[in-house]
Amino acid sequence: MSPIVIVGSGLAGYTLLKEIRKRDTATPVMLVTADDGAFYSKPNLSNALTAGKTAAALAGASAENMAADLNATILTHVRVTAIDTQGQRICTSTGELEYGKLVLALGADPIPHGLAGEGAASVLAVNDLSDYAAFRGAIDGKRRITVLGGGLIGCEFANDLAHAGFAVDVVHLGEWPLERLLPVEAGQRLADSLAALGVAWHFGRTGKSVERTADGYRIELDNGEIIAADVVLSAIGLRPRTQLAQAAGIRVGRGIQTGRLLETSVSNVYAMGDCAEVEGLSLPYVQPLMVQARALAATLTGTSTPVAYPAMPVMVKTPAHPVAVLPPKLGAAGGWKVACGDTGICALHVDDSGRLQGFALTGSETGRRNTLMKELAA
Repeated sequence: MSPIVIVGSGLAGYTLLKEIRKRDTATPVMLVTADDGAFYSKPNLSNALTAGKTAAALAGASAENMAADLNATILTHVRVTAIDTQGQRICTSTGELEYGKLVLALGADPIPHGLAGEGAASVLAVNDLSDYAAFRGAIDGKRRITVLGGGLIGCEFANDLAHAGFAVDVVHLGEWPLERLLPVEAGQRLADSLAALGVAWHFGRTGKSVERTADGYRIELDNGEIIAADVVLSAIGLRPRTQLAQAAGIRVGRGIQTGRLLETSVSNVYAMGDCAEVEGLSLPYVQPLMVQARALAATLTGTSTPVAYPAMPVMVKTPAHPVAVLPPKLGAAGGWKVACGDTGICALHVDDSGRLQGFALTGSETGRRNTLMKELAA
């Protein structure tokens, strides 16, 4: 019997494996990963300083322990190079493997920062545990950190670094942080709260070049402004890993395209997590991944189960000023109704008849999210 083969040992791959084992303890499952296969939760990387955790402390069970606990074969340091969809085989750095069902849980890559200059190759990005270990090593004994990007990950890292006593500059193309998710009032309140913690914002700007200096780096912005830094971290976003699927003739768009059963355009090949585009939606957050894993585990073990997302607010880990946001659906008509209090912002996205379509809550107002989610569900 050919096994279910999962490619990728991130939160998506391991959550799926756990969900399969809840339903079926016997079907052979093989997980293939290019790294060491240690289990960890990627969202914890952006607040590990505050949590007092090193890269080693963030790593949970080893691949060997996961394999034993979940009755699975886990192949570590094995890179998948091609998919033969006709023969139902994957080609890897150590040979060919057959599959009955194949799940691509490949994750996403940092978007290239595009900076010129001799220091460009030293700009860091944190996308996995080994990246985080390198980042922690780079900031040890340093003081000035420049973060490129004021989206979700950029804000979380800025909060974590500033809280730990670093001097943080954030260079962000938007006019306020998280501008794709938050109305201006909510974004500005977050910006002000992080500024009070010591974060210096450079809005409406992009980095142009980074040069080495005697004691660090010199970053030039598109308006000629210069920032001095000891370490530069790029957090300008992620791009779903689609190359492997595309080369195999599997349909891709922004991500690997699937329907609600998470099956791709090729039979017996599925995609989930950050690499997947499910009926036009790419949702690179933990909660959608968990929903996908439960549905796909049911489908793979014989009960065809489409993904059905509940209301899923995104929680931004910025303790200086917490944010909970549930954006309205793309193209939703209507607008934001914003109420500003001393300790938080409540922004409700409503249609012309006053019906709730989404929300953005900051500070003390984040406590209202459960009540609003019930209203949305109704």
